[in-house]
Amino acid sequence: MHILLSACFSLAPGADKVRMTKNPSDVANCSAVGNIKVSGEGAGEAADIASADTKFRNQVVGFGGNTAFITASALGIPVDGIAYRCP
Repeated sequence: MHILLSACFSLAPGADKVRMTKNPSDVANCSAVGNIKVSGEGAGEAADIASADTKFRNQVVGFGGNTAFITASALGIPVDGIAYRCP
């Protein structure tokens, strides 16, 4: 019998205010501050979709960003992108 346990992740302070976009013009006047990649816990594992949005937003805040440009998603949830600091 296999039991799958999923860790619960909390939003970092300010992560709930991160602006998400797929439109390049939305970040045209912003500064890129880091690459975002949400993955599983081990090498080669797929992203845990249940916590991917939270991890994605937390990474943006961790880079000092306030906007995320989404470059890839799984089931509509962002898993890759670029964190930006916008005015």
